[in-house]
Amino acid sequence: MSMPLSEFARSLSVETAFTVLAVAKQLKAAGKEVVELEIGDSPFESTSSAKAAGIAAIQENQTHYCPSPGLPEFREAAADFVKGEFGIPAEAKNIVAGPGAKVFEQFFCEAFLDPGDSVLVFSPYFPTYVPNIKRRGAEVVFAPLQQSHAFRPEVAQIEKFLSEAKSPKAIFLNSPQNPTGGVTTEQDLRDIADLIRGKNVAVFSDEPYCHMVWEGEHHSLLAQEGMLGQSVAAYTFSKSYSMSGWRLGFAVASAEVADAIGKMINTSLSCTPPLVQMAGTRALRQDHSERASQMLKFREKVELLTAGLNQIEGFHSLPPLATFYVFPNVAAVCNKLRITSHGLALYLLEGADDKFGVACLGGECFGEAGAGFLRFSCAEPNERLQQALDFLPVAIGREDRVAAYLEQHPQFKLAVEYPVP
Repeated sequence: MSMPLSEFARSLSVETAFTVLAVAKQLKAAGKEVVELEIGDSPFESTSSAKAAGIAAIQENQTHYCPSPGLPEFREAAADFVKGEFGIPAEAKNIVAGPGAKVFEQFFCEAFLDPGDSVLVFSPYFPTYVPNIKRRGAEVVFAPLQQSHAFRPEVAQIEKFLSEAKSPKAIFLNSPQNPTGGVTTEQDLRDIADLIRGKNVAVFSDEPYCHMVWEGEHHSLLAQEGMLGQSVAAYTFSKSYSMSGWRLGFAVASAEVADAIGKMINTSLSCTPPLVQMAGTRALRQDHSERASQMLKFREKVELLTAGLNQIEGFHSLPPLATFYVFPNVAAVCNKLRITSHGLALYLLEGADDKFGVACLGGECFGEAGAGFLRFSCAEPNERLQQALDFLPVAIGREDRVAAYLEQHPQFKLAVEYPVP
């Protein structure tokens, strides 16, 4: 007999991309051809200096424990990086190494939240935010991002949160934003900083896509006056350096908060593997041009996919601003077929054709505000992206197969029509 799980464990939600990934892999193993546009992983190799440094670190036996906050040389390189590229006034003492960026969501919540505190989350949102907030017994307050406002957070939404929430304590800010590709402008950040400066409100600034800005450039809230003391920013090597499997990232915070997070790492992970940090250090120091070349390839993919999706009747995507996702509004298609957007995504994978499928995600995987949208990743070769684009209108036109899929999966029948832009 198994012990009963805690209420938190029973309620735990996960990142749906990995669930759909598992389905796609099962179908491929059974012989189906699938274009995988569900997972946010780079299709490129890790940058060359990172690979060379990682191999050298293993050969030099750099395979033991290291300081919990990170290697001194890694922390220094990361501080130089955010200072030089984004104007954040960081030093090595402000940096903490971790296995990717996601883990810092949990550590941020542990650092600042008590039960009953309120946290503002802009929706659609990255799905692991909510379970990490709930771990602390805090309450989530959602504010919708609108396609008509380029999926940018509005200062009025923060003002409302501060004045109406029971115990406003934290804000989750993600720019460039997953899943929408929205970008918070420098003026937006200035306005946000002016609003919260000096208040007992902390910000988690999630910035994994900092080099994937196609119009303008990336700006960080921590570059605004006083915000290093009120914020924790998270960065990863998964996107910029195609190092997702290495599991490497870092947080930037005040020295006091960085020290606290270092203790959390000490008591949970012990440390981030030194050989991985050595690879990341070399990437930060030497792989700028290779990174830039990969970003240009990502931009080409996003532009190809956006243009192709906007040619399909009932699809509406904004011009590509950032990230390697495209987030089209498909409300008109869903209303016509009487299927939810997540149902449409799974139909494209499982039901539209016996031999071919496209894996993507329904927008409601990212919260209620994402309903009526699909998220496509661009992590496939360009010719595969074109295959997907050619298949989508054919699949949507097979209304008999849609009906058959809904008979088998009635949970995806659309009860109330989505608003059409």
